[in-house]
Amino acid sequence: MTVLAESPARSGPDGAPGGGRRLVDFILRARELSIFGALVVLVIATTIANPRFLSEQGVKDIFLNASILVLLAVGQTIVVVTRNIDLSVGSVVGLVAFLVGSFVSGSETNILVAVLLGVGIGLVCGLVNGLLVSFCRVPALVVTLGTLYVIQGLQYRIAQGEQISASEVPDGILSLGTGGVLGIPYLPIITVIVMLMVGYYLRSYSSGREFYAIGSSPEAARLAGIPIRRRVLTAYLVSGGLAGLAGVLWLARFGTVVADAANGWELTVVSAVVVGGVAITGGVGTVYGAALGALLLTTIGSVLVVLKVNSFWQQAITGVLLLVAISVDRLLELRMARALKSRTRHSADAPAAGAPASAGTAVKGKDS
Repeated sequence: MTVLAESPARSGPDGAPGGGRRLVDFILRARELSIFGALVVLVIATTIANPRFLSEQGVKDIFLNASILVLLAVGQTIVVVTRNIDLSVGSVVGLVAFLVGSFVSGSETNILVAVLLGVGIGLVCGLVNGLLVSFCRVPALVVTLGTLYVIQGLQYRIAQGEQISASEVPDGILSLGTGGVLGIPYLPIITVIVMLMVGYYLRSYSSGREFYAIGSSPEAARLAGIPIRRRVLTAYLVSGGLAGLAGVLWLARFGTVVADAANGWELTVVSAVVVGGVAITGGVGTVYGAALGALLLTTIGSVLVVLKVNSFWQQAITGVLLLVAISVDRLLELRMARALKSRTRHSADAPAAGAPASAGTAVKGKDS
């Protein structure tokens, strides 16, 4: 559940809303539930229009296509909850896919070596972003936008118009993108494992909760002794490492890699995170919500293809969803602020009204 759901959940007895209103409030606050509901409605409506949408291959394609986006959204969530952003993830995916593809081209390189190489490149990119943002105090938007263009330029310089074709990639790596266990492809399995690990860490460890504390109030987090710089650097390392892993999965999934692979994905990743209930202002959100947001965007893309809608509208709908999600977050934030203010006022009035009774109770207890 989103952290936002915890604050205004209990109303005072005087201003308690009705059952229906409480249900609507709960649904709005539990963003994961809202996204899941929208996803179900979308799938049902599309299946009615085209029954083949929910075929075995159709479902498998949706999960395969969503896996890489979910992986990037998980890393982006950790960065965004600290009030920062990482716009370089798409270019890191493209760079890693091309470099790892060049490294393994024409050889029988072990999958583990390819994964370690990809994650290592991603960590270096994350380290550069993290050092500039946390220790040099350069705005995250400027840093990651700059590294996005630097990495893209580097990628074009390395590629020089060449491309990696599937025939050059070892079968062992390609099987990572096409194989599976008990009919379930490897990519969604890897993504779910990573998501559960990160989600458990953020929720169950005090160091994980510190990412939320930094995003909620950096000044309060500093006064509480939280190592803000180290945590922000860690967030960028995680995002870069997962982008590196996503680059290897991209190579395994598509086989053919060109110089501009994954260009423009940064906007899609940010959209998935925000649609999934992660506040762009930091401090609120879960990796599960971000994963659902990524799945929703991927499903919308598949729906538009099934309904033969122009691909231009996919980008337009992504933009509309981003605007709607940010607007809903802002409305919920204002609503929560009003609820907290009302509760604080009610708590301040309560002792004054109950003072004589308390005194009477104390006297009675003393007499007895």
